[in-house]
Amino acid sequence: MAKFAKPATQAASVMKKLQGSHIRSVGTVRNYEDRLKQVTKYLQENRLGSLRDMTPTRALDYLRQRAGVVGQKTLDMERQALQVMMQQVTHQLPPGQTLEVIKSTAPTARKGKAGQPTLGRRLADQSRAYAREQMTLIATRQSPHNALATEIAHAAGLRAHELLGLRRTHHQAPDERPVHEMKFFGIRETTISYTVHGKGGLTREVRIPIPLARRLEATRLAEPRNVKDRNIDYQQFYGIGGGQPWSKSVSAASKAALGWSNGAHGLRHTYAQERMATLQRHLPRKQALEVVSQEMGHFRPEITEVYLR
Repeated sequence: MAKFAKPATQAASVMKKLQGSHIRSVGTVRNYEDRLKQVTKYLQENRLGSLRDMTPTRALDYLRQRAGVVGQKTLDMERQALQVMMQQVTHQLPPGQTLEVIKSTAPTARKGKAGQPTLGRRLADQSRAYAREQMTLIATRQSPHNALATEIAHAAGLRAHELLGLRRTHHQAPDERPVHEMKFFGIRETTISYTVHGKGGLTREVRIPIPLARRLEATRLAEPRNVKDRNIDYQQFYGIGGGQPWSKSVSAASKAALGWSNGAHGLRHTYAQERMATLQRHLPRKQALEVVSQEMGHFRPEITEVYLR
């Protein structure tokens, strides 16, 4: 039987071909490499060859098997990692062709203490979003710098690492991307423009309500500080929480206040659902999805659908 390199070696070899030329984000490279390592372990355990031998048919078989084990986020990450490998490295997928999206069937139920119902349990079972009242309860259980970050993440739909690189737009302009005329409709007049570094190195505009922006500006640092989060370096300009420490703070505060946690990313789900509710009063659903996808930095409405569950 042929001998193959270790899973970590095979995954690193593939990502070396992609880093810089096709994927700019260090975080994405790290995540894809981790997922491809898992795929390679599966191939070796089932004697199906090396990672670069993966075919679209075999990839779908793998994803369907994984659908009953892992959540949608992990499943999507593995599909995307396999897809970009087969498009750009092994050329098993022709340009423009993608892998079928497989839906996770893994259990997602949450339990409170001793199996008893918890505050907001019904909402938690149905969605990853927090109600506004739940977000407020979480913030009251956090230190001031983390509580402010939580309010901002909810109001602007930010990822944990995006909180670290907040800057006023006149200091850091957003990258040029398609802009729908209804982007930030209904909030532009009551918010202040900032930019953040999103996934893939994209610099995008976000809007922070004026009262929150004033509180944020009160924490402005005399000199920016360098912060390392998940092995990635950031330059931080405000004294607020962000990154993994803030994310852990949200989870701990949520469990203390509500008895369960949807994680810090649940705040982005809240933003997406609130914005969709507002925009659908003025736009067809398809256009509303497009606008929200731009506001959240996806630019792919099908990803925004995940936030609406």
